[in-house]
Amino acid sequence: MSYSIGEFSALSAVSVHTLRYYEKERLLIVRRDTRGRRMYVPEDLDWIRFIRKLKETGMPIRNIREYATLRYEGEHTLSQRLGILRQHRRRVLEEKKRWEANLANIEKKIGFYEEKLSGGVGKNPA
Repeated sequence: MSYSIGEFSALSAVSVHTLRYYEKERLLIVRRDTRGRRMYVPEDLDWIRFIRKLKETGMPIRNIREYATLRYEGEHTLSQRLGILRQHRRRVLEEKKRWEANLANIEKKIGFYEEKLSGGVGKNPA
């Protein structure tokens, strides 16, 4: 089974423009029919979803491109892909720590305001 770009766009919830961009950036290699029309296959859907997760977690396009290139080269690149994902995981965990620290500061400030509004005399945490 294959899908046109419009069908695949609707199925994947990714705009036609973005699909073309992913192809231009070599994140996605799309098969073509004899007339040169794009033909997306079900496996492309899983790959698009994974690309979106990488983007949502802040992986730069250049790193996604590197990962995609290795993916299309085949299974002999598994260890290299694993390395890219481990490195990205480290960055995500570092960013998560920063967000958690920032959230803790916001929580303190909210607590201060809630205490003040309820008639308390809380110490201002900045």
